[in-house]
Amino acid sequence: MSETVVRRRRGQGSARRNEIIAAAMEEFAAGGYKGTSLATVADRVGLTQQGLLHYFPSKEALLVAVLERRDEMDAAAGDSPRDLTDFAEAVSRSSDRRELVQMHTVLSAEGVTGHHPAHDYFHARYRGLRDRTTELLRARHGDTLPGGLAPEDAATLVIAAMDGLRLQWLYEPDAVHMPGLIKMLADVLTSPARGGNPADARD
Repeated sequence: MSETVVRRRRGQGSARRNEIIAAAMEEFAAGGYKGTSLATVADRVGLTQQGLLHYFPSKEALLVAVLERRDEMDAAAGDSPRDLTDFAEAVSRSSDRRELVQMHTVLSAEGVTGHHPAHDYFHARYRGLRDRTTELLRARHGDTLPGGLAPEDAATLVIAAMDGLRLQWLYEPDAVHMPGLIKMLADVLTSPARGGNPADARD
């Protein structure tokens, strides 16, 4: 078999995998992991279930591929905030990727249960996101933000706000302006404290 033929077949296989992942993203967004069957995904791309298993040996393997693709899309979109105000840009881009946001919201909620195949992924993802955000805030503001919060508390708070806003936005996109609200939160957290210390709320 010539090298040209091998490259062509690899390219066709890669394109087919991408097509399956795209279809799975939409199905997982609509029905979650448990509510999505391999047969449904296979049918969307014109394959039998056995044919789909040629590309992904199990439903769990397909889920992993979908989550990895989501991370790749986030990286390509530049979702790597350098400070709290950058989170506003990240959620602004979410409005152009509703199916991706919906899939993340559905699967992260399902993944809370320890036996779910996405549990370890989301556990590691949230821990990593908190750690990275804490590090960038500490590098920029030291051990205390101008608003009085410790970097790790501010990181946890803004991540929770983003997830909550995305959920509300999915229900009523015209009523929830995510970028503006995240920008307001960032302004509060990075502005000098006015009376009292927010850290006291943890006591």
